[in-house]
Amino acid sequence: MKKKIETTKAPSAIGPYSQAIESGNQIYLSGQIPLDPETMELVKGEENQIRQVFANISAICEEANCSINDIVKLNVSLQDLSMFALVNQIMSELFSEPYPARAALQVARLPLDSLIEVEAIVIRNT
Repeated sequence: MKKKIETTKAPSAIGPYSQAIESGNQIYLSGQIPLDPETMELVKGEENQIRQVFANISAICEEANCSINDIVKLNVSLQDLSMFALVNQIMSELFSEPYPARAALQVARLPLDSLIEVEAIVIRNT
């Protein structure tokens, strides 16, 4: 059985998908790009884009009654791997150890020409 997770504190889906789906104690977050949920426009600047993506992810986690520290796996897509060190710095500020498992890839292009997209898997401890 699956349940849709949705919040207005994160950008609404811009296609036929859900912000997140819960199945049992697992929550699968769709890829988030750095859209401001109020304006649905990309924020400007590398650091701001990284922080906005994680703010969107955090808002979805909160709607699912968990936190970003319940994330067990992240997939990070970057338009340029030169942002990798900044992603690491910001993640070290936002997450507690043990940090989630993670993959990071450089991709040719992201939706709306975003610099970053992050998807996540959460395990809710019951």
